[in-house]
Amino acid sequence: MNTLLYRISSLITCLLFFSNLVAQDHIFTSVNIIDVRTGQVLKGHYIHVKADKIHQIAPEFQGLPIDRNTTIIDGNGAFVIPGLAEMHSHIPTTNTDDYSYLQDVMWLYLANGVLNVRGMIGHPSHLVLKEKISKGEITGPRIFAAGPSLNGDSVVDAEAGNRMVSEQAAAGYDHLKLHPGLDMPRFMAISTTAKAKGIKFGGHVSLDVGLEQSLLNGYRSIEHMDGYIEALIADKEKLDPQIAGPFSMLLVKDVDKDKLPALIELTLEQKAWIAPTLTLFERFFGYIPADEFRLSPEMKYMPGLQVQQWVNQKKMLEAQVILKEENVLPYLEFRKELLLQLHQNGVPIIMSSDSPQVFNVPGFSIHHEVAAMSEAGISPLEILKSGSINVAKYFEQEGEFGELISGASADFVLLEGNPLEDLEALKAIQSIVIRGEWITREKLNKELSRIEQKNLRK
Repeated sequence: MNTLLYRISSLITCLLFFSNLVAQDHIFTSVNIIDVRTGQVLKGHYIHVKADKIHQIAPEFQGLPIDRNTTIIDGNGAFVIPGLAEMHSHIPTTNTDDYSYLQDVMWLYLANGVLNVRGMIGHPSHLVLKEKISKGEITGPRIFAAGPSLNGDSVVDAEAGNRMVSEQAAAGYDHLKLHPGLDMPRFMAISTTAKAKGIKFGGHVSLDVGLEQSLLNGYRSIEHMDGYIEALIADKEKLDPQIAGPFSMLLVKDVDKDKLPALIELTLEQKAWIAPTLTLFERFFGYIPADEFRLSPEMKYMPGLQVQQWVNQKKMLEAQVILKEENVLPYLEFRKELLLQLHQNGVPIIMSSDSPQVFNVPGFSIHHEVAAMSEAGISPLEILKSGSINVAKYFEQEGEFGELISGASADFVLLEGNPLEDLEALKAIQSIVIRGEWITREKLNKELSRIEQKNLRK
């Protein structure tokens, strides 16, 4: 009898344990859903989340499908958008089992509504991070990890290019990142093998390769809009970095804009995407001094040593008298003009700010990028698209995330205001949902406060 009671007790314990593993349904009521395809606002709707997916979206007057496993959350009139993206991130690395700093960085993204992150300088720890996030061991955005940099130093010859691409594809990286210094033989080896392995690649444009050959041979994304100025310069001898300055900044006055339509047409034909990173250039290569940026409120969320390194990097350029306003302002204006022309002619954009990079704090920098895109003339709806549905399209996962539809991953942000009317509303986050997990503003603030205090103790 005692044995029987023990077995019954054990069975009940097991049933209770497994019942706790069953994900609670969530219904978010009284929300206004922004359709990022059309810009339509569906007012007075609810979102029914089952496990990690959006199960149903419907008007509230139809009644709520409630059962005992359902948690009702009052959206209180929030405007709901798909999670935004940082499509040019330099995710920190670790060579130990300590992922605490990476977790901090993930919270910075989440606290700013950034629920998808594409890494652009790869490291094996990023594959571990991605796995830990998918298992729920670390709370963070969806990660798309690049392999280690392919550049003129790391790729010693064409054979090395073939081998490195094969190794990165086999390791499970999502895409390849190319940096400068490649010649045509090494570039073509990378391109040929990447196509054979079915792995996307893109990045900077090497001078010896050029924009046209990069596009013709498979670049999926052009980072920083790199290569366009160089392609518009007739006298290629001027492209010496010692003369041209960072990213050929000093050559803007020499560009032949009559060549631009053909380059835009080629970009369209080759189905390449643009990662603008406007804010990186405004903050790193802009004329506003380093000492002003170091006082920005969000710098408290970065380790002091990191901020000082950023200050040193920018001050080095300031000391070389490169970042004078008369040099920088025409360059920044040209970049915005270039982005608008690419966009108006149908070249797709993916939201990218380049973080953590010089004075670009993860998550916070996306809001600077949004403001810069708006100043360039891009509409609020198109800006939202660049950080949501465009990201899913880029990775050929349309319908899986990036929009609020039944069956998509439950990744969305509840905002206090309508970003289609005022983009500042993107900063006023009520709460977020990441793969079905509801995270309140209180929790986000708590994590931000913890990170701030951690940096103060160092």
